[in-house]
Amino acid sequence: MRTIRLLILLTLLAGLGGCGYNQIQANDEAVKAGWSEVLNQYQRRADLVPNLVNTVKGYAQHEEAVFTQVTEARAKVGTIKLSVDDLGDEARMRAFQQAQGELSSALSRLMMVSESYPQLKADGLFQNLQAQLEGTENRVTVARNRYIQLVQDYNTHIRSFPTNLTAMLFGYKAKANFSVDNEKQISTAPTVDFGKPAPAQP
Repeated sequence: MRTIRLLILLTLLAGLGGCGYNQIQANDEAVKAGWSEVLNQYQRRADLVPNLVNTVKGYAQHEEAVFTQVTEARAKVGTIKLSVDDLGDEARMRAFQQAQGELSSALSRLMMVSESYPQLKADGLFQNLQAQLEGTENRVTVARNRYIQLVQDYNTHIRSFPTNLTAMLFGYKAKANFSVDNEKQISTAPTVDFGKPAPAQP
């Protein structure tokens, strides 16, 4: 009996490669790496916020409400942690996405404030921060789009027959992705064009 069980186990192990197990592993690791890059770029953006706010404050001290909104939005982003182990939790993904969207909106309002202060727009430090923010927003978009594609590939793979049987056997489940509840907020980076006022965010 023990020999039969061993033979069955060896047969199953030999067939894992043909049942999609190895590809599940590769796709899973790719999703994790993609998510790490998303977090990295969002953190890069969050790190810019204090310097940006302090620079604007130097010229626009009467815009306290906007500064408060940006600071609170950044603080909320910092409280919502979404590790690679939580990527199957759609509710946590929505909460993460909402917090990042609120920070995007707050940054857009901060950029609108700068339009009223020509000296601020001419400040070298502010121009440097503006360039960093613009570059970071582009990196966020690239990282997020890559993650969306990686999750799509992973989810499609583990739902396809016969790989879905292997996925069920080893407990692999679909991962949450960015939703399209607010397509404009998701796909559009905050406006940082200082040549014209930024459009108001909803």
